[in-house]
Amino acid sequence: MLTYRYTARNPQTGQQIKADVQADSEGAAVKLIREQGLTPIDVKLGEKGANIPGFKLGSRVKTKDRVLFSRQLSTLINAGLPLLQALRSVNQQTTSKPLKVVLNQIISDVEGGGTLSAAMAKHPKVFNQVYISLIAAGETSGTLDKSLDRLAMQQEKDADLASKVRGALTYPIIVIFVMIGVVGFMIVKVLPQVKNIYDGLKGVQLPLITRALLGLSDFIIHFWWLVLIVLVAGGFFTTRWARTGPGKQVVDKLKMKGWPIGPLFMKMYMARFSRTGSTLIASGVPLLQMLEITSNAVSNVHIEAAIKKAAEKVRGGKSLADSLQNDPNFLPLVPNMLKIGEQSGAMEAMLAKAADYYEKEVDNEVAAISSIIEPVMMVLLGVVAFIIVAAVLLPIYSLAGNSQFTSGG
Repeated sequence: MLTYRYTARNPQTGQQIKADVQADSEGAAVKLIREQGLTPIDVKLGEKGANIPGFKLGSRVKTKDRVLFSRQLSTLINAGLPLLQALRSVNQQTTSKPLKVVLNQIISDVEGGGTLSAAMAKHPKVFNQVYISLIAAGETSGTLDKSLDRLAMQQEKDADLASKVRGALTYPIIVIFVMIGVVGFMIVKVLPQVKNIYDGLKGVQLPLITRALLGLSDFIIHFWWLVLIVLVAGGFFTTRWARTGPGKQVVDKLKMKGWPIGPLFMKMYMARFSRTGSTLIASGVPLLQMLEITSNAVSNVHIEAAIKKAAEKVRGGKSLADSLQNDPNFLPLVPNMLKIGEQSGAMEAMLAKAADYYEKEVDNEVAAISSIIEPVMMVLLGVVAFIIVAAVLLPIYSLAGNSQFTSGG
């Protein structure tokens, strides 16, 4: 049940009433208000959102829940159920509380005479532009069930691709954090304990590396709060900067060109462009609209700019393959497959083949990165360990050498 806040007028007294009512949808709330003999003026979803335990307004809908919704709705529509009945049936079956709230609002909008795509467009955090465009195309062509089925497959492929990329980056990130933790422990706990030994070495010049680490240790121990502030502020402002225009350009360029992740991200972008483009074209979305949608779906400002530039050339009469040919932001296979698709009239099939190819290449890149990262991380850990051990042991060896020299003299 949802909580709706309404403003209504009592026709007998002319008095305006503001109150809350619980209902499954906005239409049901209006009906309940009228049954009380009131004339509804304004009905809105309450700020507290749904009256569902554990629900918080703004909670994210998981990809797996959206995929399941798409498949179930596709199956029910294909079986001949009217749209509203199919939506209500899926809403009853879903276990996702945030999705249930969104579906209640969509059902209310469709009951009011709106289209499914227009109702979904009111929830951009749940249904992106690709989703809404495919639903709109399915409604126009009468193939809504097929569009929903394509959407389910598209989302599964995209989620799988993103999961593989995250998996490839997780291991080095964990190793780096562990390494930082070990180094921090050695500097804060171990070095201060052996510092007393060094303080007793009168007349012995400590090696530079030992003096540097002891200085760093003293600074961190006495000014840990300043280090914490710098780290938190640095992380916060770096994150904010990365979301701005200049920052996003730098980050996205590093993703495309940085070693060793550059080839992985480039193949992921090509797979995403090809898969999204194939799905949109197969659903009857016009070419220029497909390019506009995929430019946003790729999630890279440089590739987005390249797609928009190609769209301008297509608008001027040039073929899409020629518009993307020799573009440094696209791998050569994509325009080559597009050229074959344009010549044969099977562009969606060629884009699907390109997507399949690059999705397999992403698997290969993940394996390659794993095989490269492991020895690099081991060498890096070895170097850090050697520096710390050298800083601790060099003065002791120096003292032992001086003692032998003195005894020999």
